[in-house]
Amino acid sequence: MTTVDPAASALAAKHQRIARALAEEIRSGRLPAGARLPGEHALTERFSVSRGTVRQALRALSEEGLIATRAGIGSVVTFDGAPLDDRQGWAAAFARRGIELRTRVLRLSAGPDRGLAEQLGMPADTEFLHLDRVRSLPDGTGVSLELSRSRMVPELAEAVRDGLVGDSLQRTLTAAGLFEAGGRQVASVAPLPDRQARELGREPGEVFLRVDRTGRDSAGRLVEHVTSWLAPDHFRLELEFGDVPQT
Repeated sequence: MTTVDPAASALAAKHQRIARALAEEIRSGRLPAGARLPGEHALTERFSVSRGTVRQALRALSEEGLIATRAGIGSVVTFDGAPLDDRQGWAAAFARRGIELRTRVLRLSAGPDRGLAEQLGMPADTEFLHLDRVRSLPDGTGVSLELSRSRMVPELAEAVRDGLVGDSLQRTLTAAGLFEAGGRQVASVAPLPDRQARELGREPGEVFLRVDRTGRDSAGRLVEHVTSWLAPDHFRLELEFGDVPQT
């Protein structure tokens, strides 16, 4: 039997209440399309909650397609010039942009990853949710390989058994109570190793864009680490700055 954490439930209720209030203002026109939302500080004061709770509410609105948020300085991945908001999940971002890519799941399981655990300073026997996916063009050309490792919590056991919520890792993590408050992203250019080349249907040594992204919650605990191999003729990493949540 899964034990429900009362504190986590209260936190979820708070961010959902804020998301509903803002969604009503957006749908009613009180916050017109293209308008800038109040900043995180103003929202924390208005609703008397923490900044982390406000960020969760904004993320929920982003997943519904009601707002696009760009808080602080950060990098955005683009595909053929179209920005992809990884906070709502790439599948949703591709669909919203009308981009046709086929996704094939190579692995969805739970287990340790000793190399990653050592890299992140975690115990060697730490359990992760492993999700490996290849995205391809309609002609079968592989353009991205994503190797995701999320901190395993009891709620994620359902994903291993039944699959991702709505075929979305972000929705699955949100449903499990895992929310990113921040993190670190590193981009480099590297030749494809043999295994990654094979899974992409590419030649070993072909130069790809490699992006390593580590997201953590407000307590500093790992939410997700993902290594993405991206075809440079389609993907690009762009830097954005400012605090501009918009409808």
